[in-house]
Amino acid sequence: VQLQASGGGLVQAGGSLRLSCTASRRMFSNNGMGWFRQAPGKEREFVATISWNGAYTDYADSMKGRFTISRDNAKNLVVLQMNNLKPEDTAVYYCAAARSSGPATSARGYAYWGQGTQVTVSS
Repeated sequence: VQLQASGGGLVQAGGSLRLSCTASRRMFSNNGMGWFRQAPGKEREFVATISWNGAYTDYADSMKGRFTISRDNAKNLVVLQMNNLKPEDTAVYYCAAARSSGPATSARGYAYWGQGTQVTVSS
């Protein structure tokens, strides 16, 4: 059971990045998935979540309208499209697989975590 996040990098404010998370096992097509982030000196915070079939999504307030989460179960892939990035979005971004099939906004709702990918937004 493994999650691999990729797509991070350095971008200027106002730019975009597309984060991908691939799962090593097909079981994740039955799990809700989510993205969290952690900035230096801060606690890990919720970013976005999606249900097992993609029908339900939820976002942290500061990401609504800028970030979009989607998934392709045939490819074991979850994507976080991030637009209009701001310097305060700088953090390590983690993908995670939920304990249930639904979306989850709390880290306690997740059983498996990827290794994280660094996103740096310059002003």
